[in-house]
Amino acid sequence: MKILMLGAGGIGGAIGGRLAQAGADVTFLVREKRKAQLERDGLQIESPFGNAKLTVQAKLQAEIEPVYDLVILTCKAYDLESAIETIRPAMSGDTAVLPLLNGLAHIERLNQEFGAHKVMGGTAKIQVTLTPDGIVRQLNDWQTITFGEQDGSQSARAASLKALLDQTPIEAKLSLQVMRDMWLKVVHLSTVAGMTCLMRANIGEIVRTPEGSALLKTFLAANAAIAAKAGHEPDEKFLGTYLELFSQPQSAYEASMLRDLEKGGLIESEHILGFMLRKCREAGLPDTLHLAAYTHVKAYEQRRDAGRLAQKAPSA
Repeated sequence: MKILMLGAGGIGGAIGGRLAQAGADVTFLVREKRKAQLERDGLQIESPFGNAKLTVQAKLQAEIEPVYDLVILTCKAYDLESAIETIRPAMSGDTAVLPLLNGLAHIERLNQEFGAHKVMGGTAKIQVTLTPDGIVRQLNDWQTITFGEQDGSQSARAASLKALLDQTPIEAKLSLQVMRDMWLKVVHLSTVAGMTCLMRANIGEIVRTPEGSALLKTFLAANAAIAAKAGHEPDEKFLGTYLELFSQPQSAYEASMLRDLEKGGLIESEHILGFMLRKCREAGLPDTLHLAAYTHVKAYEQRRDAGRLAQKAPSA
C-alpha cells in the first residue's frame, strides 16, 4: 500500500512517522519550508512510545503523481477546501482518502467531491503538537485510530491499513460501523466545545456553578437526540461516561476549540457547532442552546477578524 500523508505536522507527523518507521511506503505532501526542514533534520518525534529521528520521503504538490492507494488527511476542518485542491493530483483511479478530522461535515464534502466509494470514515485520538523547531511532540500516553468504510463493508484497503498500523505503537481499530463511531464523537465534541466555549471555562469550573452540571447534561441530551434522529442513538454506556464527567467539580477537561479561541486563533465553528445546529433544525428539535453556542463562537470570529480581541495586561 502506497500512502500519501497530507502534512507532516502534529497528527500527520505522528501517524505517518510511525508508519514509515515500521517500513510502510509513506510520502509526506508538504510545503517548501517543511520539506527543507525534513530533508535537513529528518522527521523527529518525541513521545512516551519512544523518540525517533527518521529519514522520510517529502514532496511538494507539483511533484505528486497519481500513484497512491490511500491519502490520509489530518488537517483542521477549516482547511478542508485547500486540502481538497492539494490532494487532487493524487485522487485518480481507485485512490481512497481517509480523513481524520473533527466532526462529520467533511465527509459530506469529500463524498461530493470524490464519491462516497472513495471516502473512508475515521477518527484519531491523540494529543500532539508541532514545535517551532519542527519536532512532533506527543503530549499524552494514548494513541488510537478508528477507521472503516462508510457502508460498513469489509474492504481490502481497510485491512491493508490495519495490518500496517499493527506494526506500529498506534492502536488501530477497524470498525464496521465507523459512521456511528463518528456520530458518537461529534456528540461528545459538540457538547464539550459548545459549553466550554460558551462559558469560557473548563468542565470543572462549569460544574462548580449552581446549575452548570445540569446545563451540561441538558446539552448532552440534546446532542444525543440529534444523533438518534440521524440513526445513531448513543448507548447508555457512552452517555454514562459523560454524565459522570459532567458531575466532576475538579475536572480540568476542556475542548481544544476553547484553547484556540482563547489564543485568538482559527476555530472549527462551522464544522462542529454549525453542523450540529443544522442537524438539530433538520431533525425538528429545539435549537436554543445550539443557536447560543454557535452564535457565541461566530461573534468571537467577528471580533477576531476585526482585531478587537481584548489583550491581556502584562504581568508585573
